[in-house]
Amino acid sequence: MRTLVLNRPHRRNALNRDLIAALDRALTEAEADLDTRCLVLAGAGKSFCAGADLEYFLSLDADGSNPLEFLRTVSAVVKRLETSALPVVAALHGHAVAGGLELALACDVVVAAESTLIGDGHIRNNLVPGAGSSVRLPRKVGDSMARWLALTGTLLPAAELIGTGWLHAVVPDEQLTDAAQTAANQLAGNSGPAQSAFKSLLFELTSLDANHGLAHELDAFRDHWKSTDVPAALKAFLGRRTDTFIADHGRDARLGLSGQAGRPMDDKSSSSPPVRE
Repeated sequence: MRTLVLNRPHRRNALNRDLIAALDRALTEAEADLDTRCLVLAGAGKSFCAGADLEYFLSLDADGSNPLEFLRTVSAVVKRLETSALPVVAALHGHAVAGGLELALACDVVVAAESTLIGDGHIRNNLVPGAGSSVRLPRKVGDSMARWLALTGTLLPAAELIGTGWLHAVVPDEQLTDAAQTAANQLAGNSGPAQSAFKSLLFELTSLDANHGLAHELDAFRDHWKSTDVPAALKAFLGRRTDTFIADHGRDARLGLSGQAGRPMDDKSSSSPPVRE
């Protein structure tokens, strides 16, 4: 497991060019590391992420530039989270708003501290989203809640979103790190080609209609069967008693995570790298 920490605490981890570039590099490094089986995305300081750095937007405008190109980069990095072969757990605290919400929506599992305020919030600043909120929000929280969050700019306590099924858990603030690491450990313990293929399917099928989706699912099964030694795994499973398999699987998961303990999420130094591990 590897923890990536958005590290602009003095700006509530507001997204600017340097932070997004650092996150992009950190993802590349994590995906190249064969010992990394899951990622936790967290924020340093008082918030997970309060959205785009509006002062950075204004500086671009003052230079005669349009923030659109920056948002294209943000959108691409957010999509990298969503499509990474590694499962990603978001650990939310403080605020997860606008671009911060969009980061969380791209993660596979989301846990939140009880005090977290979550919302789209773009219209509060006369903005529309540019990193996927309009696409992912209805899928994750349902159409009605998505419209409420989008069209009012309301920020809701995490507990009010638990019923949508999007949040995996809402925990007391002091338990957030442990909850995120517990989820990450379970995901890492089930890592492998099948998990990666299933995650890829879950992404791809959201853009297809049901008939195409069902056909594509069968195609993916065919491709996975060809490229991975599925029969060997099935034979191993069928060749042992169910209770032995469960015990061995649990032990393998723990051994596979040896030495992969998560790191603290809080860092008050504003001079540290934009994303740290």
